[in-house]
Amino acid sequence: MRNILSQSWISLLRHRTRSLLTMMGIVWGLVSVVILLAYGQGIGSSVLSATLGIGNSVVFMWPGQTSMQAGGERAGQRVKLMYDDIAAIRDGAPMLKAVSGEIDNSLGYKFGDRMVSIMTKGIEYPYGTMRRLDVEDGRFFEESDITDQRNVLILGPDAAGKIFGGLPPVGQTVSVRGRQFEVIGLLRRKIQDSSNNCQDNNCAFIPYSVMQMLANQRDPDVILFQPSDPLLHIKGVEGVRAIMALHHHFDPRDEKAVGIWDTEDDAKEVEQFALALNALLGLIGTLTLAVGGVGVMNIMLVAVTERTREIGLRKAVAARPRHLLLQFLSEALVLTFSGGLVGMLVALGLTRLIPPMPLYGEMFKTLNHQGDIILRASAPVMAISFAVLCTVGILAGLWPAMKAARMDPIEALRYE
Repeated sequence: MRNILSQSWISLLRHRTRSLLTMMGIVWGLVSVVILLAYGQGIGSSVLSATLGIGNSVVFMWPGQTSMQAGGERAGQRVKLMYDDIAAIRDGAPMLKAVSGEIDNSLGYKFGDRMVSIMTKGIEYPYGTMRRLDVEDGRFFEESDITDQRNVLILGPDAAGKIFGGLPPVGQTVSVRGRQFEVIGLLRRKIQDSSNNCQDNNCAFIPYSVMQMLANQRDPDVILFQPSDPLLHIKGVEGVRAIMALHHHFDPRDEKAVGIWDTEDDAKEVEQFALALNALLGLIGTLTLAVGGVGVMNIMLVAVTERTREIGLRKAVAARPRHLLLQFLSEALVLTFSGGLVGMLVALGLTRLIPPMPLYGEMFKTLNHQGDIILRASAPVMAISFAVLCTVGILAGLWPAMKAARMDPIEALRYE
């Protein structure tokens, strides 16, 4: 094998210009594959991250209206969420990791001479983990904040800017409906392309028990829950729907009785979109690389024609078809992989030189291009590109090699 590869390399060096031009097609094709796959991966990861900004596999449930008769009740009855439903779900659905009620209300915030209206959410303790509410400054709610009905407040970064301008919000006191609230936390800015009533960057959060008094409302507008495992999402939704059906006397098969939004379904759709996009971009890059493969095949066919008498001589001294097949196939692979190595290096350099392409960064005012499309030649991208290169190299060299292996030695020696 060492001798065959050495002979293949010497054969390519005899025609440096021709080999170099052929390699350029391989270089260009491989660069296209790597860049396009990196671009598709960058879009997919950014969109998936923005989709998951709403929460970690969280499910939202809101009131609905029955569409089926059940328990002597006619269809069309409105179903209202009750505060007791939260406890019933916690006790009756062991596959759930966290459950929380939520009350939404737009409240006026007064700080000095400034008065602004902010969408405010009354939440319970498990809510922060489910909704990915990460605190950048200060702290999140403790259970005692909810049970003791403390007038404490957590703000999204944009909401804090509206109320306090450029002042640090944590530790400040703001008036809400005549009550003084202390700001105990500032949320880290996050990318979130979906929301329930408002994006977290623009929202304020207070304890559920305090919101009950401010809004004069006991029952939640929305109930959130999170299964303990993503594989239990279907069972979790079915279990919660069954508990609600028992409490509110509707058929558990009635999907319109309560509205359900399972964010896990959104994540799966985004993953499928990213997979389809990568497949399309990979196909485009592969076709570009295949054009370079056609160049390799053409140059190898020319080489077989030029070396017809050599092939006949080799066969005359007992060279077997597999020897010739291996020799010409190895020449094609040496040519392909030499171009592929250069292409890999060029692609790695380009992924570092090409700046991040805007997607979510400008919209959400993030730092360090978070949420934008960043080209990364990751291990999966390079592995797929290498597999495509191997396939193109083998296919490009196989036909010329088979043509050489099938030559009749007498006809080959009589050539020209």
